[in-house]
Amino acid sequence: MVREKQIVECVPNISEGRNKEVIKQVTDEIERVKGVKLLDVDPGEATNRTVITFVGTPDVVMEAAFRCVQKAAQLIDMRQHHGAHPRMGATDVCPLIPVSGITLEECAELARKLAERIATELKVPCYCYEAAARTPERKNLAICRKGEYEGLQERMTVEKEAPDFGARPWDEGVARSGCTAVGARDFLIATNFNLNTTSTRRANAIAFDVREKGRPQREGGSPVGKPMKDANGKTIMIPGTLKGTKAIGWYIDEYEIAQVSMNITDINVTPLHVAFDEVSRCAQNRGVRVTGTEIVGLIPKRTLIDAGKYFLKKQQRSTGIPENDIIKIAIKSMGLDDLKEFNPREKVIEFLLEDAQKSEKLIDLTVKGFADETSRESPAPGGGTISAYMGALGAALGTMVANLSSHKAGWDARWEEFSNWADKGQMVQAELMMLVDEDTEAFNRIMEAFGLPKGTDEEKAARSAAIQAATLFATEVPLHTMKASYKVFEICKAMAEEGNPNSVSDAGVGVLAARAAVLGAGLNVKINAAGLKDRATADKLVGEANELIKKANEQEAEIMKIVEEKL
Repeated sequence: MVREKQIVECVPNISEGRNKEVIKQVTDEIERVKGVKLLDVDPGEATNRTVITFVGTPDVVMEAAFRCVQKAAQLIDMRQHHGAHPRMGATDVCPLIPVSGITLEECAELARKLAERIATELKVPCYCYEAAARTPERKNLAICRKGEYEGLQERMTVEKEAPDFGARPWDEGVARSGCTAVGARDFLIATNFNLNTTSTRRANAIAFDVREKGRPQREGGSPVGKPMKDANGKTIMIPGTLKGTKAIGWYIDEYEIAQVSMNITDINVTPLHVAFDEVSRCAQNRGVRVTGTEIVGLIPKRTLIDAGKYFLKKQQRSTGIPENDIIKIAIKSMGLDDLKEFNPREKVIEFLLEDAQKSEKLIDLTVKGFADETSRESPAPGGGTISAYMGALGAALGTMVANLSSHKAGWDARWEEFSNWADKGQMVQAELMMLVDEDTEAFNRIMEAFGLPKGTDEEKAARSAAIQAATLFATEVPLHTMKASYKVFEICKAMAEEGNPNSVSDAGVGVLAARAAVLGAGLNVKINAAGLKDRATADKLVGEANELIKKANEQEAEIMKIVEEKL
């Protein structure tokens, strides 16, 4: 399986919200890191604080976060800072947030490394908070920031109060920069559920039904009774039904409707689609209907993918369909376009990052454009790329048969069986589509290595090493294509045996495409392995390729026999 591209969001808060030139210098420094996408800059006059949001792969986000803290420390003197928001440093907080392909625990480890680097190289002491906390009590940001900037001098060298990294006696540097809290937290989704009522009271009642905090328990069970207290004098609460959520009801003049406004603080515990269904249920219990959903800010792609698959499963429909189709189901199911157009390219973090880094990819060409590009006199795309594409087409055909079978009249009881096969097919197809461009990239690396200077002995040695590294990569990529294409046989065999008999010929064509992909990629393994000086590695790779070719021929013969018998 191909792992999702790792994407991390970073939301540093700097202690400057009034001087636009200072803010711009900090954000310019972030944008100088190639691969980072600056999503939002939100300055506050009263708080004298700016919330900055950017995303990228872990390595570039770590570098951009470091530069942000560095530039803020150079430009902001905490001895002169005043504002309404709690703060303790030029960069007050710097949380890392998992978006895709990375866990909260991995982000926490990155945060600790970032904090150590900031303290070591910039001499800005750092506390680690939330998931990155090194002690349980420091999960709470308020504990790390106790006493704010003004309390730091006393805390710096007290063992239980000192920063996690960079603790030292108060000096000129700390006095200027203060301390930074570096942490990791889950992604927060801000959403509003639209109601077919103008009643704020009804909206609040629904919000109290679902939010984790719930509502106060009142004397006699009456909604107007006095809130009940426990032995310690604290109000007794009746918890709501959704963990990891905060919610209130309000009326929006612009739309002339009431909404349940919700922050989902843990989307792993309460995904958006679960919140939508539960708010809808509680609204119905009170004679109200949810007409749609409004997303405030940006969301990870998995929010829509998980939602689309959830609603497809409720319909007993296959989830192994193209990603864009799943997203459309999510949009319509939750009414994301109820109040205004919802464009995923503008609301999904991965799409924004993808569009910002848009480069010419073969998989983005039309079918004719791909064929034309292949036919040109340039040697890439070549046989390895075409092999990967043939494998992807084989996977697509097997997936098509699975989806047709899942929706076949009279086969309703088997929808999930075929949906699971379609899911497998989509994963294999995605892996091979990635390899379409990867193979061309492998060729380009070899060309770049051959173009390196060779005027001195050192340059010759470096060039030779680069050529060998690029050649090894160019041998491993088609071997990856062979392994991925081989997975197609399992899917097509199952569809030939169990799938819709009217589409057995399609399963057969998928098998033929998969065999061509394995054998074609095998040719590329062999021709590139010939250029490796490490013959032991070359022989090992060619041996693996030959074994896959043998197995592919056997699979093709076996499955095509099944297909021919059913025709």
